[in-house]
Amino acid sequence: MVNQIKYQWRVTKYNPDFRDENGHYTLIEEWTCPSEIGKTINGKEFTLDEYLQIEAAYINSAIKFIEESGINSLRILGLECNISEEDRTSLLYEKEFEKLVLKEDLLVNKNEIRLICKMILRNFLWCELYSKDNFFVHFGWDYYMFIGSNVNCLSAIEFATNNGLFVEQCQSPYFFSEEETTRLINWNEINDESKGVVGEEELIDIPLDEYRRILKLSAEHPVTGYFEIKQEQMEFFQSFLKHKMDFNKYEYGFWGGH
Repeated sequence: MVNQIKYQWRVTKYNPDFRDENGHYTLIEEWTCPSEIGKTINGKEFTLDEYLQIEAAYINSAIKFIEESGINSLRILGLECNISEEDRTSLLYEKEFEKLVLKEDLLVNKNEIRLICKMILRNFLWCELYSKDNFFVHFGWDYYMFIGSNVNCLSAIEFATNNGLFVEQCQSPYFFSEEETTRLINWNEINDESKGVVGEEELIDIPLDEYRRILKLSAEHPVTGYFEIKQEQMEFFQSFLKHKMDFNKYEYGFWGGH
């Protein structure tokens, strides 16, 4: 998310012939979430086997793009993972998921990427997968996948197409450049269960490496997402704020995004 990634695609199960003039997929009914397994979609039952076939096409295609781009590992960005006890009883929950110990900025290999993609597609977690200035995999609502690479992955495109997916040139709506990035500090009252933001200030002209140092991030991390600010980080951030930080009264967070 620092420099433009040259090639970007939308990779989905949705045939572009069924989009309207505004690009919306409204001309035919299709499933958009694995929670619809067992329901009647477009006149027939949506089965588990059908779901697993499409899911495998997505995951295997993502791996093909990764391999053709000459990449062996990716970093986790914007990790959100809150698996409930109810989730663990789901038909789609696998014990193998518990082998993954994930955290923000973690470098993951292709085997781990397979599991992570599966968990995202099944709505058990969310994150972006990223290699600085070279490659990304983003997942959006309604079973959309976006891939970016500096390599024109013709073999991967052919593989995805042969496995029933549609690959369209399209910039990811989750991609933004450093120039488009805003970073700020926000705060809420400690005793407010709703965590309603009562104030915020934008941070300006702070070198990325300074953020990485104080937030303990790798040199590859674009310093986007949300991070809780701890009291030991107060001195650093206070020097850039007009607001007088008070950890007895407020909880603080850092946010970077677009």
